Amino acid sequence: MAALPLDLPLEYVRLGLRFDRLESGFVDAYTGDPRLRAQVADEPAPTPSALRDQARTLLGELDAAGLAADRTEYLRGQLTGLECSARKMSGEPVGFVDEVAAYFQVDVVLGDPARYAAAHAELDALLPGDGTLAERYAAHRTREECPPARLESAVHALSSALRDRVRGQYGLPEVETVQYEVVTDKPWSGFNYYEGDYRSRVAINADLPHRLSQLPHLVAHESYPGHHTEHCRKERGLVERADRMEHTVFLVNTPECLMAEGLADLGVQVSIGDGWGPWAEEILADLGLRFDGHLAERVAAAAAPLNRVRQDAAVLLHDRGADAHEVSAYLQRWSLVSAERAAQQIRFLTHPLWRAYTSTYVEGFDLLSRWLAARPAEQSVADRFVRLLDEPLTPRAVAAELRAA
Repeated sequence: MAALPLDLPLEYVRLGLRFDRLESGFVDAYTGDPRLRAQVADEPAPTPSALRDQARTLLGELDAAGLAADRTEYLRGQLTGLECSARKMSGEPVGFVDEVAAYFQVDVVLGDPARYAAAHAELDALLPGDGTLAERYAAHRTREECPPARLESAVHALSSALRDRVRGQYGLPEVETVQYEVVTDKPWSGFNYYEGDYRSRVAINADLPHRLSQLPHLVAHESYPGHHTEHCRKERGLVERADRMEHTVFLVNTPECLMAEGLADLGVQVSIGDGWGPWAEEILADLGLRFDGHLAERVAAAAAPLNRVRQDAAVLLHDRGADAHEVSAYLQRWSLVSAERAAQQIRFLTHPLWRAYTSTYVEGFDLLSRWLAARPAEQSVADRFVRLLDEPLTPRAVAAELRAA
């Protein structure tokens, strides 16, 4: 009797669920049949080498699986990331730059200190006064801090306003909802837990100070039009309508993460655009929370090149042999952050699951910003951005479109 053809998307989902048994949190979201997850949970405990071999087997079967070209390339990227994760988990030596390339389809290099120095010069002009630039920048950020007791109400006000915009611009299922909660002792500032059926739970880390001018970006990133919006639209389009079960599981350290973080970091730009500072200032003023929206927008634009410093820190730590003290000094010098903030960033960069993840923000935003700007003259920002929400695009595919533009 001939063997049944391999259901490659199903086996990919099984494989992803097995990784979560080795590293809790590897499955960021699962919205598929709970019986499948229960079956995987009942299997003998997996080993990294077995998962590596399974990923390689599926990669070898991929081209013969008869899938549409975009599904094939999406799964190729995902399985390549999983194969590398399994090798890392088994203790095989994998260089950091090669690790990032396998996970996210990008090549990382150290940033240019001249660009950082130019950003410092712009900030110096925007923030006059006594003291060093780092001291004045810290004072500016402190003035913008949201009182912890007001954090939840500020988040809800911004979320409601962004939700209205995103519903009009991109459309959302009527039943979608986001629940916010404040948490502590986490290595990140915010996190979206997508629960399926168009529901998300967004956790906000109260251990970190949250600035009023940063809250629109946080809410846009996690909810509207970021992670929650993407999950909702892909669940409705790719899973329910197109029956692509590979999108029922979202896996850490795979190309889909770079796409997701890049599009989420574009959230304010594609939903509000220029003038987002005064827009947020007006909303928060209704709550008695005040900051200078015009200045905040100018400072954010000037400081944008410094976002790459955190990826430099990862490269220095994991590729160049720098120790934590050297990296902390580098972060404080170029990012203009405090020693405490640098320590929090290093905590994220040294977490076994998250050490490479910073590149999803840095390279994801860079790649997708350039792709958005390279849209055809007749195409609106919304029409370009909705492709990120709806299609199984990969970093490699986006880079190819940029080269062809």
